[in-house]
Amino acid sequence: MNLFLISLLRGAPAYFIPLLAIMAFGGYLSMPIASSEANAQTTPTRSKVVVKNNPKQTGIKAPRPASQSLAPKNSSLVDASKDSELNRDAGGNLDFRVQRGCIKTDSLDGNLPARLGINDPAFFEFFQSQTRSFFAGLRGNCIPYAVAFGNRNRFDSLSIMNGPIRDARTQILTFTPSAFGGFLTQEDRLQSQSPNLVEVELSLSDVLYDAKKVGDVLPVELVWELNSIVKQLYPEDSPTTAINANQVRLIVDFGDRDRWAQIWAVEIINTLSQEVLASAFWVDRNDIPGGFFTASGESIERSFWTNPLSYRRISRGVGSVRAGRAKVPAKQPGQAPATVQRWRTHMGIDYAAPTGTPVFSVANGKIAYLGYNGAFGNLIIVEHPGNYRTYYAHLSNYNVELSVGNDVRRGLEIGYVGSTGRSSGPHLHYELRRDGTYIDPYSPSAQLDLWSMRDSDSGQFTRQLLLLGSLPNNE
Repeated sequence: MNLFLISLLRGAPAYFIPLLAIMAFGGYLSMPIASSEANAQTTPTRSKVVVKNNPKQTGIKAPRPASQSLAPKNSSLVDASKDSELNRDAGGNLDFRVQRGCIKTDSLDGNLPARLGINDPAFFEFFQSQTRSFFAGLRGNCIPYAVAFGNRNRFDSLSIMNGPIRDARTQILTFTPSAFGGFLTQEDRLQSQSPNLVEVELSLSDVLYDAKKVGDVLPVELVWELNSIVKQLYPEDSPTTAINANQVRLIVDFGDRDRWAQIWAVEIINTLSQEVLASAFWVDRNDIPGGFFTASGESIERSFWTNPLSYRRISRGVGSVRAGRAKVPAKQPGQAPATVQRWRTHMGIDYAAPTGTPVFSVANGKIAYLGYNGAFGNLIIVEHPGNYRTYYAHLSNYNVELSVGNDVRRGLEIGYVGSTGRSSGPHLHYELRRDGTYIDPYSPSAQLDLWSMRDSDSGQFTRQLLLLGSLPNNE
């Protein structure tokens, strides 16, 4: 296996992130840069990538100076009065769909966009003006592409590559509609080796059932995240024998002092047929937490935001719970006072689990509160981009390295299940709020921008498919 290919972003629009490198992805990527073009099209022998001596990341960054003080117990952060459910559609593209393929160069006609389903004369004219030199430098027998459409079959983005060969001469063009009218083009040229992105190959069985083996290879905060991704991608009813025949290939940035470790791509591959059974890709976003999407554009983020721990069962959801009994004055003189049941609203999800069970941050964020808070008991509040906050209550203890103001990464152990505060037994009380208003993450009507592909994410996503995913077959 070889690390190779660094993408040089030229005039990138704001919605693109700097993706520093990709590297040889088993038998479906090309040979090293030094090989000739003819040799680059030859499928190399697969060999397992072994990652050694990679520093483990802590998943915690130093607190910001302005955030050192502990929030008071009457802080609005823990104001339980704002308990109305919020069903919010934050502009996510719920009709997002992706088409991938590799069009044979000998079957190209004069209107490639129309062949891909983009019937926009204005875009066709723009596309022709931007691709004259691109088509003059085609390599190999087909053009890999990924095209995305939004609501009512609206064109969202198109990425094309100048051949099914990844080396120093690889070129990718990405086209997206401009918010101000017209279209934008992003050009990427992959030019040199880089250690930032590494291919890692793991047994599917280890990923599902042996966290220790995975932790010997990946930073600890990526273990829970990878397990959560694969459980969503791999069908639970698959035969046990099939698990042993499949492997998980990752593209990982192991991070450093200035950036988090990050999984960029996950593919579950059958080792016998080399078929990609399922895949997911990371989309980075600045204004809200990033997310994982399958190759078809389907978000798997809701599951992350509803699974902060490995739990036995959900013991209580949103609704009314008993709050003791109260006496009501008698209606007639001489009658005994009546006793009625009182109820209170329970906002949040209770996950029953043994004391000491690790609790994970569901997304990147900052510790906004850490301490004892009345009925919540030991409480941690994590603040996330986009005015989201998650609450983790009744904890038995906290991660001793945490303090208010720390930046924390998704998958970091922040605390441990307990029964502190107003609690009838060991469990985690978990809440998701936006702008102080409670959101039921299990409600089908709660469609958040966290869980949808937004129009501004589309170009980055189709580009990721070509850079990091397995190349599609010829059409």
